[in-house]
Amino acid sequence: MAAARHGFPCHIRSYHRRMDLWTIDEHDYPSGGTPEAQLRFLVRYAILAPSGHNTQPWLFRVRGDRLELFADRTRALPVVDPVDRAMVISCGAALANLMVAAERFGMDATATLLPDAREPDLLAAVRSTGARRATSDPALFSAITKRRTTRRAFEPTPVPEAVLDSASAQAASCGAGLHWIIEPERKHRAAELIAEGDRLQCADPSFRRELASWVRSRRAAGRDGMSGYAFGMPDLLSPVGALIIRTFDMGTVQAAKDQALAEGSPAIGVFTTRGDGAADWLAAGQAMQRALLSITAAGLTSSYLNQPIEVPALRPRLAMLLGTGESPQILIRVGRGPELLPAVRRAVEDVMLSA
Repeated sequence: MAAARHGFPCHIRSYHRRMDLWTIDEHDYPSGGTPEAQLRFLVRYAILAPSGHNTQPWLFRVRGDRLELFADRTRALPVVDPVDRAMVISCGAALANLMVAAERFGMDATATLLPDAREPDLLAAVRSTGARRATSDPALFSAITKRRTTRRAFEPTPVPEAVLDSASAQAASCGAGLHWIIEPERKHRAAELIAEGDRLQCADPSFRRELASWVRSRRAAGRDGMSGYAFGMPDLLSPVGALIIRTFDMGTVQAAKDQALAEGSPAIGVFTTRGDGAADWLAAGQAMQRALLSITAAGLTSSYLNQPIEVPALRPRLAMLLGTGESPQILIRVGRGPELLPAVRRAVEDVMLSA
C-alpha cells in the first residue's frame, strides 16, 4: 500500500499509460463539441490498428472538419517492405478503425483516398459533414479495443463458416477479396511457402538487423516495436531476443515453427486486390482491419505470416495457389488462441501534426 500513498515510479506510471490507450471511455466523446474535437477523439481508435513490426507508421492532422492521414516514412522498413506496401496497408487499417468509430458516434464522415497527387504521403482525407444516427455494428466497434495479434498456436477447433463468410463480406465492402485456405493439402502448400520465406529472409543479415531493431521491451520509451512477450519469452529478455535475431541465422528453426503454426491453424486467409498500387494497398488495409474486427467480435484471433508476400519470388506462387489472378497483399491465420496483453501504442499527441 506504500506505493498507493507515495505514487508509482515514473517509468511504471508511463507503462500503465501506454496500456490505458487501449481503454477508451465512449462517454468521453465530445458529442457537443466542434468537428475538430470529434475528429481528434477518433484518432484514439485509429492508432489501435496493427502494423508491420508494430512500427505504427501513421501521422494525422486535423484542420476544422477535415482530418488528414499521412504515411510516416521515417518508420519505413526498407528491407522487408522496400516499396512501402505494408506501410500503406497499415495506414489503411488505421483509417478503417477511424471510420468504424465515426459511424458508431453518429458522425457523417466521408473518406477520400489519395486526395492530392502532389503529396504522396497524404493517403486519405476524412471530412465530417454533419451528425446522423449511429449505424455501425456495435460488435465491430467494440472489437477495436479487443483485437490482438497472437503469435502462438491456436486450438484445432474449426472456425465456423459463418465467421469466415462475415469476414469475407467485410473485405468485399472495401473492394478487396479474402480467400480462405481450409483444406489440409492446400494449407500444407501455403505453409511450405511460408517456411521457404523464413529461410530466405533469415539468411539475409540486413533482414535480421532490421527485424532486431524493432524488438524491444514493452517498457521502452519509444512505445512501439515488438516485445519478446509476443513470442513467448519474458518481456525483460527482449534485448536478448534481438541480439539472437541479429547475430544468428535461425531460418531453419523459424521455418519449422511457422510451418507448424500454419498447418495447425484452423484457417488461413489471404487478402487480395485487382491492382497493386497505393490505392489497392489502402483498400487491402481497410479490408483486413474490418475483417479482423469481425473475427475478433466472434471471439477468435489472428496473426500474420506474410513471408510469401514479402519475398518477391514467392508472391506469384502464392497467387497461383489461390487461383484468382489477383495480387496477394496480406496472409493471416485465424483460430482461438490464448489471451495476450495488447501491444504498446504511441500516444495520440505523438502522431498528431500541427495544423
